[in-house]
Amino acid sequence: MKVMSRKALIVIDMINPYDHKDAEQLLPSAERAVPVITRMLEAARRSGTHVIYVNDNFGDWRSHHGEIVDAAMAGVRPDLVEPLRPDDDSLFVVKARHSIFYETPLPYLLHQLGVDHLVLTGQVTEQCILYSALDAHIRHMDLTIARDGVAHIYADLADAALRMTERNMGARVSAAEEIAL
Repeated sequence: MKVMSRKALIVIDMINPYDHKDAEQLLPSAERAVPVITRMLEAARRSGTHVIYVNDNFGDWRSHHGEIVDAAMAGVRPDLVEPLRPDDDSLFVVKARHSIFYETPLPYLLHQLGVDHLVLTGQVTEQCILYSALDAHIRHMDLTIARDGVAHIYADLADAALRMTERNMGARVSAAEEIAL
């Protein structure tokens, strides 16, 4: 059995039907991020790093992770969802708002797993990634963000968000290939 690290790879909102109002603006960046996140998932699974998906429930309060995956696969871009599908060992937390922490059981789960370092991937950089990074920072967690493993709607805001996480939150922002999982 693999020894689990105190690090967790967090995949934010990538199980997505891409049928929302900003989807067309998000898709080019998501298309670039999916192969990067796929490689990171493979590396995390090989090394025994925890993999946790934290995903929007899209307002369907009766949904669970299987239904969210099914809805995304039936959506506009299943080709962006398929390579990122959770495996049987992945953990899945449903969220309703931007931060992965807001009103979710994630803090308890991380405590139970002994995780103190998050590696953030996913979408949207200038929203969910930024707010999640801030919430991780105020919880005194080490934080790494894969610059090429996050997708944005607005490039200028995403660049500013990543700079803020580095400068104001002490996050390490680097290329995915430089992140040890």
